[in-house]
Amino acid sequence: MLFFALDVHRGRRDNGCVTDTATVSPRRVLGFWPALALVVGNMIGSGIYLLPATLAPLGANALIGWGVTILGAMALAFVFARLAAKLPCAGGPYAFADAAFGPVVGFAVAWSYWILIWAGNGALAIAVVSALSVPFPAMAGGAPAFVIALALIWALVAVNIHGVALAGRIQLVTALLKLAPLVAIIVVVLWALFREGGSAVVDNPPVPIGAGAVAGAIALTFWGFLGVESATVPADKVKNAARTVPIVTLLGTALTGAIYVLVAGGVTLMMPADEVAASHAPLAAFLGRFWGGEVEQIVAVFAAISALGTLNGFILLQGEMPWAMARGGVFPVWFGKESRRGTPARAHLVSGLLVTLVMALNYTGSTGALFAEIATISLAAGMLAYFVSALAALKLLAGDRPVQLAAAISAGFVLWMIYGLGLHANLWGFGLLALGLPVFLWVRMRR
Repeated sequence: MLFFALDVHRGRRDNGCVTDTATVSPRRVLGFWPALALVVGNMIGSGIYLLPATLAPLGANALIGWGVTILGAMALAFVFARLAAKLPCAGGPYAFADAAFGPVVGFAVAWSYWILIWAGNGALAIAVVSALSVPFPAMAGGAPAFVIALALIWALVAVNIHGVALAGRIQLVTALLKLAPLVAIIVVVLWALFREGGSAVVDNPPVPIGAGAVAGAIALTFWGFLGVESATVPADKVKNAARTVPIVTLLGTALTGAIYVLVAGGVTLMMPADEVAASHAPLAAFLGRFWGGEVEQIVAVFAAISALGTLNGFILLQGEMPWAMARGGVFPVWFGKESRRGTPARAHLVSGLLVTLVMALNYTGSTGALFAEIATISLAAGMLAYFVSALAALKLLAGDRPVQLAAAISAGFVLWMIYGLGLHANLWGFGLLALGLPVFLWVRMRR
């Protein structure tokens, strides 16, 4: 059984999970727009602002990687949308895996996804600081960057402990703000191409196209779509979840993909690759080339706000996942206790401590190196959740041919990403996954 007996403040249970939020306190309900902001805000964050610098040495391989990743992300979004319509349950990937394959696989998926979230939040915090280093160079590395990143993490942990409604409002505001510089970049790209034609394209040195380079680009560009499943995790707190979650998942992913194509493509084609690779905030540097250095600093602040909004959204999820696991009987009951405000405060505190630990273990003094290291490790650890969700769709939605096709594409896409992440990141990910085994065995023995 997926979930627990619910009291009147949680609505009713259907097929083992929450399907009705009509009686949930308003401070705990996410409507359509906050839910859409959660999906878009979690995807459009640090990735689009930092990845151009990481991908610049790959040349055309990066553009191919973006295209393949967008197709793979849309396939995953379709899978999650159909699964959410059938099982609008708290826990998202965990709930789907549990329903399809039982509690053992459910735990493995939940543990994988939880690691993906809290480890990735370290990279997001670093992304905020990296953007702020443009107007404030002292934050470019060293102890100041590390301390400020930790302060941001714990401030947002406190926000999410206070309540889901407050976190949702912050997510909506930051989602709107983060679109401003991206729209500006799109306008600049289109105007430059209209006015100058082909001469607006920079003649960068050619980079050979290869399967390995494309796979590496895909593994990195998927960071920009991390969060495609965001609305499925707190589904018990989404109003009319069976309808709202699928819509915001598909719509949010499509909007994000369109923005990425225009922004990343424009920067890659119209800015020297060596300048992009050397920049702490490549999108800010891109606009600075056209509108001057002051604009660059302003855009960098917007980039920090964007990453901050994404960090807020994923901190919400890093508390919801262990809470759902505990209520599902595959994690210590202690994590299922709620604060007087109805939030999983204990899960948030432990997740915050784990983020702090992974940042300390991988701290190098350079924001760019720290971001890349933590991002790849978190992705490697979390790929199991995406892969099993695709397999769950194959089993639970066996009669739905479009879903079957999308699930097969998603599974192959995830396997290619695992290959692209490389041995180092995958060994780290496997090690983090292995740490869950004694936890699972201990919980089973206790129960």
